Amino acid sequence: ASSRLQHEYVPSAHLSAACTCLAWAPPAGRPPPSKDGPQRKKRKSEVAEADKQLDTLAIGTAVGSILLYSTVKGELQSKLDGGHDSRVNCVRWHHDNCCLYSCSEDKHIVEWNTQTCKVKCKWKGDNSSVTSLCISPDGKMLLSAGRTIKLWDLETKEVYRHFTGHATSVSSLMFTTVKPMNENKPFDGITGLYFLSGAIHDRLLSVWYIRSDRKEKNAVMSFTVTDEPTFIDLTVSEVKEEPVKLAVVCRDGQLHLFEHILNGYCKKPLTSNCTIQIATPGNEGDPTPKPVPILAAAFCTDKQSLLLVYGNTLQPIIEKVSLNTTESHVCLIRDIQKVLSLKTDVALTKVKTPVVNSDTKVLVPGIPGHSTAVKTPSSGKEKKKNKRKPGETEESIEERLGALDIDVSKVKTPGGLPQTDSFAVLLVQGLESNDAEILNRVLNTRKENVIKNTVARMPIHAVIPLLHEV
Repeated sequence: ASSRLQHEYVPSAHLSAACTCLAWAPPAGRPPPSKDGPQRKKRKSEVAEADKQLDTLAIGTAVGSILLYSTVKGELQSKLDGGHDSRVNCVRWHHDNCCLYSCSEDKHIVEWNTQTCKVKCKWKGDNSSVTSLCISPDGKMLLSAGRTIKLWDLETKEVYRHFTGHATSVSSLMFTTVKPMNENKPFDGITGLYFLSGAIHDRLLSVWYIRSDRKEKNAVMSFTVTDEPTFIDLTVSEVKEEPVKLAVVCRDGQLHLFEHILNGYCKKPLTSNCTIQIATPGNEGDPTPKPVPILAAAFCTDKQSLLLVYGNTLQPIIEKVSLNTTESHVCLIRDIQKVLSLKTDVALTKVKTPVVNSDTKVLVPGIPGHSTAVKTPSSGKEKKKNKRKPGETEESIEERLGALDIDVSKVKTPGGLPQTDSFAVLLVQGLESNDAEILNRVLNTRKENVIKNTVARMPIHAVIPLLHEV
């Protein structure tokens, strides 16, 4: 509520494997919450009064161990070892018994007894890594996602149903209903329930319907967003007429709100009722507003207002916003303090030019005599052209680069900034596909303003791959 950091946990050196996922333990002595999912971790403001009970945090690590950490005592309670030998992708608590479920890159799902810290059961979940888990509202079934989404019976550990959906690995799974919409049949705990899944690099969120009688494998409906979903929260619909509300934060920093009554099959992908963005007000020095990325969003208990988390991940700002979804696009103007914004433009000072003897040979990438990784396919005809006639001077690097790159500095946009979108896009593509040719083409650019503008436009997720490449 105060948007202040309450608690920070830094693993000690011998445990310092990167944390990959986390989940709050269900509070003891309270009825099971109506929703469980990755949203629980940002829900601290709502559970301030239950903070003493909401104590244990399960943290999965990159090396396969799981740490149980007490936020009240501020210390590690125990470490669960011996279940996985690779990165843990998702951890989920069972609401009734103190079991913990985890899945990993090693293709397995493990059921833990958290009292004894021992593996209760371990089974193969998929042919490739298992990326996400979700426990059914009645606690008898477990959804797991790898190549396909599977619904497991937790007693027998057998697959109850298969669903085939996303081409990439699923990053979020959650149930959107707690009881079936048609109440005339006796409820077996799972038939008639809907669940939602989102995957990396996928701009569609799929909704699935579980039927016990028909082997329906495909999604019944989908929601379309502008970029890969990074954070999802939803209000669970309790009655048939109540629509499910969905808040999806995308990698591009926008938030999409959907409201939809789940009633079976829907062919067209549904678009959002409302899109929310945050931007800074333009100041005198720089009149153009800059976008502020939204990092996460969660519905408050009244299901009307939202908690927004925005800014940068080092010092996020949390704010409660009540929403009027009649507008289809909302842009909130927030003046984030200058302290928080990471500086993007740092001018180089004191550059020394080395004194070079005139007949020294300098080797630069892209000049004959330097072994670069670029292999351009060349046919016999082209080879003849490249041979210099006697007396002809060799092209300078500037000329070579000029022939290679689009001259970006000449294209001016109305704001006066050079258009470097194409370079930023190329660079991101090159990093994602690890294409040496694209990377060399971009990284060989010498024009300082192009470099600055390209770096300024890099999406956050591409920064570390770029640093590795550099």
